[in-house]
Amino acid sequence: MSHIKITAARTRQDILGILKLQKENLAANVSPEEAKSQGFVTVKHDFSILHEMNQKHPHTIAKNSDEVVGYALVMLQEFSTKISVLLPMFKRINALRYQNNIIQPDQYFIMGQICIAKSHRSQGVFAALYQGMKQQMSPHFKFIITEIAETNTRSIRAHEKVGFETLDIYSSKGVMWRIVLLNLQH
Repeated sequence: MSHIKITAARTRQDILGILKLQKENLAANVSPEEAKSQGFVTVKHDFSILHEMNQKHPHTIAKNSDEVVGYALVMLQEFSTKISVLLPMFKRINALRYQNNIIQPDQYFIMGQICIAKSHRSQGVFAALYQGMKQQMSPHFKFIITEIAETNTRSIRAHEKVGFETLDIYSSKGVMWRIVLLNLQH
């Protein structure tokens, strides 16, 4: 981890690096065995949407020299209508409670996707990305919320390890999803 730098995505090359890593880890591009043991990402973004998402609050990336070896995407609620597969999640979140309180729209943002290069897994990059994101975003929001496919057990375990709590489990289009929250005030 000593040669890895956690930083904000700032350049076109950073966004292209995210897209390259995303493509390598899309569920459609990995075998079922690899998906089960190593995890996968579900949503395929394009350059324009990632660039637009990056404008208000930059994505958090892990770099080894100039290569993006990990990323965690910042997605504000205004993007809920631009990525249709995420609409059910946004609808569910609006009805959820945390510690008996309704989660207000201005209290959270969505971590749109996290991915670590195979060569850099199990080296602390996942936790470091969330720590970097927490430092960047805690002045603006109380919570990070994301959802994970129930079949992505590696990701569920990794999120629990860094402090995420399960808010809800639901089904959408035949897929079971787990909505999880990280309290940034702790």
